[in-house]
Amino acid sequence: MSMLNEILDYNKKFVEEEKYEEYRTTKFPDKKMVILTCMDTRLFELLPKSMNLKNGDVKIVKSAGAVINHPFGGIMRSLMVAIYELNASEVYIIGHHDCGMSAIEPEKILDKMKGRGISEETLDMMRYSGVNLDEWLGGFDDVTESIKHSVNMVRHHPLMDKEVPVHGLVIDPATGKLDLIVDGNKN
Repeated sequence: MSMLNEILDYNKKFVEEEKYEEYRTTKFPDKKMVILTCMDTRLFELLPKSMNLKNGDVKIVKSAGAVINHPFGGIMRSLMVAIYELNASEVYIIGHHDCGMSAIEPEKILDKMKGRGISEETLDMMRYSGVNLDEWLGGFDDVTESIKHSVNMVRHHPLMDKEVPVHGLVIDPATGKLDLIVDGNKN
């Protein structure tokens, strides 16, 4: 069941009634921050509210588990664009407790892919091409260690401005409480 028609109907009214006016801002983050966080639905409104952020304050990049799994992938590129093109002067990497990525089992995902028509031949071709599917689909055991890993990937990236602090935090998706893992101002 696609929600496309419902979304388009609502959007038409949204535009006609000029409800977009309250969200007008520029492409530059007012608080000069970029956040990498998880795509978990519980964080959609909770995370910005728990940090006293409003529309226009920050750039937000999302990935499953707030994980950076490749130093030259799309997540890292987005962080670099936020810093060098959009004037972000701080990076916040924010994971969360009770993250689904801590329970991911790559074999189960691969089975679901096969169940939706992805052939074993396609998976074999990817493996032959050098893609470690278990690693690529895998999660983590400890959110704190995962956040430290992502912070280190950004901090030690060869293209990273060493003057930009990279912070690591973990949020409780039930209360919004933030735990500081890495204070980028002290490194």
